Amino acid sequence: MPGRPGTGEAVRLLERELRIAGRETGDLDAEDVWRAFLRFGQLRFTTAGTPDADGLLVQYGICAFDGPATFTLDFARQFEAVDSDGNHEHYVQVHCELRYQPVPALHALGNWSSWYFHDTEESLDRWAQAVRNQPTWAATDTLTPTEIKVYQEQV
Repeated sequence: MPGRPGTGEAVRLLERELRIAGRETGDLDAEDVWRAFLRFGQLRFTTAGTPDADGLLVQYGICAFDGPATFTLDFARQFEAVDSDGNHEHYVQVHCELRYQPVPALHALGNWSSWYFHDTEESLDRWAQAVRNQPTWAATDTLTPTEIKVYQEQV
């Protein structure tokens, strides 16, 4: 759609929303990042016309992808990339990960994920409330992330 930013602008726009909190990214907590992610999630981008072309994902759990095990709270946005014929090529994901020491309270949460896709009948506000009702918020409320990582990847 005309007037919408391209998906190549997504990392910059997410970082802009994170800066709105008025603190350095490393000083943000889960609530700050969640509010920034929701603002970012309300932005609409130029995407393919497929049902899963623009999705929001929140997931958490204990991970050890690139080092020691950490509890990762991941806010991600996924865009579908299509070829000139409109066929699926790949997805691009923009992440904002909060990493925490894997204390027992976080281990107890297990793993969880939830998706929202624009241009469906689901309400973004209703999805956001369901995410906000997860126990991760109480568990991370008094904890400081050891790292906040913003990046983009092709999947």
